[in-house]
Amino acid sequence: MVTGASRGVGRGVAIGLAAAGFEVFATGRSIHSADLPPAVNRVSCDHLDDSQTQAAFEQLSAKADGLDVLINSAWGGYERMVEDGKFTWPVPFWEQPLHRWTSMMDAGLRAAFVASSSAARIMIPRRQGLIVNISTWAARKYIGNVIYGVSKAATDKMTADMAQELRPHGIVAISLYPGLVRTEAVLASNWFDLSNSESPEFTGRVIAALWSDPVLAERSGQVLVAAAVAIELGVLDLDGKQPRPLTIEAV
Repeated sequence: MVTGASRGVGRGVAIGLAAAGFEVFATGRSIHSADLPPAVNRVSCDHLDDSQTQAAFEQLSAKADGLDVLINSAWGGYERMVEDGKFTWPVPFWEQPLHRWTSMMDAGLRAAFVASSSAARIMIPRRQGLIVNISTWAARKYIGNVIYGVSKAATDKMTADMAQELRPHGIVAISLYPGLVRTEAVLASNWFDLSNSESPEFTGRVIAALWSDPVLAERSGQVLVAAAVAIELGVLDLDGKQPRPLTIEAV
């Protein structure tokens, strides 16, 4: 299951996993209008509503024999960055619109917690599974605004502690950092140097390779950089290249 798969990284992950042979269930508020392969199971879900998240997992359980991988990509933090003509993303915390807390902490962090709880209940009886929480370098370095850093740092801490409790049940939890991804928003902005960017599908390819990694259990609780894992496991992007891993200094 890939949450937040209507666009962006989540959509790319869903496409990449489907191409790798996974039966994919993709959730999102606008998932039925998303550009996804026909084989992907579309599940309409607003992850701000816990009952809709529960219904999404019930729909998966009714159609699939268990759950191997959950990717928590639902995230509303990049929405409404311009309001009344003002770019509010980088303003100091005392001027930040409070809806940004909801879109990052509730639609992001809390949504990942709730989805992971539902996934764990399906995975534990089978004693296998992988939970991937999409995060960023903002967890370790100030990038843009306070709420962004808090939400990503909390995501990494949540992942590490989930891994601690899931380890006796044979389930792995990791945080995964994509690099600069050529999402719809990035391509529309014209702000970025794309020479070392990644396709949205690249993250899905990396996750597929991790699932097949014989030492996956040893990575549980870790923060992984997608491009670094790709080099280690021989994963190529759609153009046949391997993007250079970003570092905390360069990000």
